[in-house]
Amino acid sequence: MTIRILVVDDSPFMRKSLQKMLEEAPDLRVVATARDGIDALEKIQEHKPDIVTLDIEMPRMDGLTCLKKIMADHPMPVLMVSSLTQEGAQATLDALSIGALDFIPKESGFASLSILQIQRDLQEKVRRLATSPRFHKPAPPAFPAPSPGPSGTASPAAQAKPAPPPKPSAPTGTGLGSSPMADLLVIGSSTGGPKALQDILPTLPANLPVPCLIVQHMPSTFTKPFADRLNGLCQVHVKEAEQGEPLKAGTVYIAPGGIHMTYGARGKGCIELSPEPVSSLHRPSVDVLFMSVSELFRGQVLAGILTGMGADGAKGMEQLKRKGAHTLAESEESCVVYGMPRAAVERGCVDVIAPLSDIPGHLRRHFRI
Repeated sequence: MTIRILVVDDSPFMRKSLQKMLEEAPDLRVVATARDGIDALEKIQEHKPDIVTLDIEMPRMDGLTCLKKIMADHPMPVLMVSSLTQEGAQATLDALSIGALDFIPKESGFASLSILQIQRDLQEKVRRLATSPRFHKPAPPAFPAPSPGPSGTASPAAQAKPAPPPKPSAPTGTGLGSSPMADLLVIGSSTGGPKALQDILPTLPANLPVPCLIVQHMPSTFTKPFADRLNGLCQVHVKEAEQGEPLKAGTVYIAPGGIHMTYGARGKGCIELSPEPVSSLHRPSVDVLFMSVSELFRGQVLAGILTGMGADGAKGMEQLKRKGAHTLAESEESCVVYGMPRAAVERGCVDVIAPLSDIPGHLRRHFRI
């Protein structure tokens, strides 16, 4: 299947660069480019693309205004192309709240040594987002044709409405609400995670009886504005994690971008930040956090994996499960990308699979709050 893309950017150089990077993949085709939001809305009507890459700062109609109109009139996957400045981070977080599925940083001219990595990330995000469950619900299962009865017509049993196929067996393990209460909450997320966390965390009361450690794949310039935004929406205290700080109940710690966050056993538990392991595909990494908790934390753990590309967190969740942790994964129906949760489910280490709308209820019942 060829994915049809509309590229929107006020810079002719950026439009050409993005088109070239995308079309070097045989399954990606840029059907049109647009120079601003007004032009983009016209091109969407004309070409009906599968996905839009959207710049933020543009004349006549900026990216955020255009995004609001897209989501109101032509809901479709949108990938923001954003700068790594403080202002760019704030605008990108606004875009994710409005309905954009993810973003890719606009490097200086896309001419750095990391051009190949940028190209791979861009192509993979476009592929995954263009087929996101958020906009493409799985097709209902096909039923076999009814067998003819003795007279050549379908038998009465076959004429009846066929029963739906049995649902896949639920993961083994107890429901979170009936599990012994955990002493630590750890969560990992990636693509689609900022919006998912923005939906979940404000539902938690200030008296959350445990600390919460979160790894969300994000650039270093984004994590503090993201934590500050969540803090303004939540009753719990949300902050970007700092080296050596002690863990406190009712506080959510967001891993800084570009460095791993791990659990430290000093005192009653603390934050440890380190560039190691440098070989990790992601930094911060959900696996690195989960593994450290598995090795050093002596209490009961509740671990959750939300929407995201790839498999980060699955290995760590499996290790936590072996140590007796309770585990939760977001289900495919609500994921922007069902990658990280799928990888954990396939390892057989998930107790509860739930859509995003049900996860706050699971957490509240589990912690009796």
